[in-house]
Amino acid sequence: MIPLRVLTLIVISPGQPSVLVLEPVEETPEGKSRVVPIWIGPQEAMQLGIAIEHVRMPRPTTHDLFLDALTNLDTRVDHVVINDVKGQTFFAKLTLRQGARLVELDARPTDAISLALRQEAPFYIEEDILERASFPYLFKSNHDEEAELQEFHTFIEGLKPEDFGE
Repeated sequence: MIPLRVLTLIVISPGQPSVLVLEPVEETPEGKSRVVPIWIGPQEAMQLGIAIEHVRMPRPTTHDLFLDALTNLDTRVDHVVINDVKGQTFFAKLTLRQGARLVELDARPTDAISLALRQEAPFYIEEDILERASFPYLFKSNHDEEAELQEFHTFIEGLKPEDFGE
C-alpha cells in the first residue's frame, strides 16, 4: 500500500463534475511525481472541500453525524485503502477500529477520504491500482509555482471522462 495525500480539489463550476487529485507519498526522482485524478460529483466535492478546509458547519453534515455515531460507539476511522478501479470508477475499503477489533466496509473513495480527513486518518492506494490509474506529474526543479499551478489547472480542465477509458 502506498500512502496518499490530497494534492488539490478542482471545482470548475457549480453543478459540473469536479476532480479530486491525489498524490502518492513516495520517493521519486527530483521533479517527478504521479497523480491520481478521480472525477466526482458536486456533492462529493462539497463534502471533501469541507473536510480539506476543516470547516465546521452550523448543523452536522451526514459525515459529521456518522463520525459522531462512531465516537459514541468508541470507534474511529483507522485507515482507507483505494483497492480497485474499473473504468472511471474507483473502489475503497474504509477500516474502522473499535479497541483491538477492525471492521472493514466497502465505501466510495470520496466518502472514505472525507471521513479520514476529518479524523486525520491515513489513506492509501494499492500499488497495482496506482500503476493503472496514475498519470505522470513533471515539474522543473527551479520552477515558478504560479506558472506550474496554472499549467496543471489547464491540463486538468482539458481532461474529459473519456480520456480515462477502461
